[in-house]
Amino acid sequence: MADAAAPNASSMPSAKSLLDGLMRGEMGLALGVVGIIVLLIIPVPAPLLDVLLAISLTGSVLILMTAILIKRPLEFTSFPTVLLVATLYRLGLNIASTRLILSHGHEGTGGAGAVIEAFGHLMMQGNFVIGVIVFIILIVVNFMVVTKGSGRIAEVAARFTLDAMPGKQMAIDADLSTGLITQDEAKIRRKELEQESTFFGAMDGASKFVKGDAIAGLIITAINIIGGIIIGVVQHKMPFGDAASTYTIMTIGDGLVSQIPALIISIAAGMVVSKAGVEGSADKALTTQLAMNPVGLGMVSASSGIIALIPGMPIFPFAAMALAAGALAYKRVQDAKKPKALDPADLEAAAPSEPEEEPISASLAIDDVKIELGYGLLTLINDLDGRKLTDQIRALRKTLASEYGFVMPPVRILDNMRLSNQGYAIRIKEMEAGAGEVRLGCLMCMDPRGGQVELPGEHVREPAFGLPATWIADDLREEATFRGYTVVDPATVLTTHLTEILKENMADLLSYAEVQKLLKELPETQKKLVDDLIPGTVTATTVQRVLQSLLRERVSIRDLPQILEGVGEAAPHTASVTQLVEQVRARLARQLCWANRGDDGALPIITLSADWEQAFAEALIGPGDDKQLALPPSRLQDFIRGVRDSFERAALAGEAPVLLTSPGVRPYVRSIIERFRGQTVVMSQNEIHPRARLKTVGMV
Repeated sequence: MADAAAPNASSMPSAKSLLDGLMRGEMGLALGVVGIIVLLIIPVPAPLLDVLLAISLTGSVLILMTAILIKRPLEFTSFPTVLLVATLYRLGLNIASTRLILSHGHEGTGGAGAVIEAFGHLMMQGNFVIGVIVFIILIVVNFMVVTKGSGRIAEVAARFTLDAMPGKQMAIDADLSTGLITQDEAKIRRKELEQESTFFGAMDGASKFVKGDAIAGLIITAINIIGGIIIGVVQHKMPFGDAASTYTIMTIGDGLVSQIPALIISIAAGMVVSKAGVEGSADKALTTQLAMNPVGLGMVSASSGIIALIPGMPIFPFAAMALAAGALAYKRVQDAKKPKALDPADLEAAAPSEPEEEPISASLAIDDVKIELGYGLLTLINDLDGRKLTDQIRALRKTLASEYGFVMPPVRILDNMRLSNQGYAIRIKEMEAGAGEVRLGCLMCMDPRGGQVELPGEHVREPAFGLPATWIADDLREEATFRGYTVVDPATVLTTHLTEILKENMADLLSYAEVQKLLKELPETQKKLVDDLIPGTVTATTVQRVLQSLLRERVSIRDLPQILEGVGEAAPHTASVTQLVEQVRARLARQLCWANRGDDGALPIITLSADWEQAFAEALIGPGDDKQLALPPSRLQDFIRGVRDSFERAALAGEAPVLLTSPGVRPYVRSIIERFRGQTVVMSQNEIHPRARLKTVGMV
């Protein structure tokens, strides 16, 4: 028994869930569409048709009121679907009523139901010719005026919305990059932008349904009248006059019941698409924009008064309009003269905002990082085929934070009409740090061996490293890849250039405020280290200078606790930032050896000869930690030449070595090398980790 009862018990939740789905409307739309299909096939009795026609009339009024009261078109994004369903519903009722008219029309004007009979008599008023003419006029108004105008507005709105998408997207991304909006707010704005474009495109297509509905109404009306007269005269032996009168009354009543909801919904469509750019409900918008100007109301009053005085014109309606418009204009003038009364809360809120002029100090603010784009490159911001420039910059910020522990400031993206059409400029603290040009629709191709690319295209220099490169057509991508060339898109070229510029300027971009933020974001277990070190042992400014010195040599500061420990260890013995940096670098030996290792895991080094070590040591002059390098210019040139020769030989052998020196001369050697070979890493013997495997590839 228990087993037999189990299926019944399990079926009850499914039935309940089905009922809940119907109550929530999840299946209501599906059943409604199925019901419309049923109307097209199965005959409907006249009483049920009356109910369905009443639903059609009241539903169209509901749609119109919703269209009037919404504040923005996007509040009624389901309107195209509603328009389609309502049109199909009316066509189903037309077919159902046509079946009743042709099958029961010989019984009298009530054969198709009371609603159709009432509308037919209302329109005819005893003369079916006048009724037919008025009905045709209604269809023409709906088809030629309202529907055509609404469709044109939707078409133009969809086109202009699509054309404006790149600019709007750029504004959203620029606000996001500058921190004016959050990531969630940017997602909401992008979603609204996408909905706006989709909505007006759907409205453009949905207006065609109303146009087809009007044409179908004319055809159905003609079929009902002609077919009804033939059926009445031939099959039911009715006199021609009676058949024409009966079937015409029912046909016009049927057409009127269908076309009035169609006209109402067409007006609603026009109200929705014409509200683009107007905030607030339609009544408030019209009142604000039409009835608030006393000059316009005065002109209406004067013109109405003049028309009332024309001989033969009815005085009462025009005089009433003149008096009403004049009284409203007078009221608007008096309201404008009265001082606006504010609540105490409003006065308090308005008090601090009295000076509307922007303070001069606002013009002192500068952007840390800024990219200026030529007009032709604005599409990079909303590139639908590849990664967007803003996405690549966002990924770059994460990469720099992961590799160097440096949080890159937000990047502001602007257009600059003074740049070439496909040119760009990168500015650091408002000063130009790099510029270049890219070719949209093309790919930059480079030979990893440094040679010239042997493919047709525009030969240029890669902006970040100055290597030979060629802009090739997109269809040559496979051939370039097959030859082993490196192929990148325009956005990646710009982002790579930005990456190198940021790496060169990380020290300048690491502000005091950013250092404070890094210290505050340390784990709770490290907060005691910061409290003991700052400001008792060193100042935050000293820590900033140490971090800047490390970043200047592209040493990651991600291991901030280790750096602070090194500073705390050396600070009691020296106040020299140079010596503090050397102590910190010794603490970061494992990190430095790992970051500069070769493909085989060994650290390739070029050593400094004993002669040069002695020469640098003897050239250091000055007391204590304030030593300066005083190397004769001729010796300096010999050193530079020797470094270049050694590193070029290593590069030809496929190595990227570091220069190894003694701890005492390392900072001074580095200060010379960074002037002509900034990417070269200079390490001291104290920075070699005990477990690092060394590979000597040369000597200076």
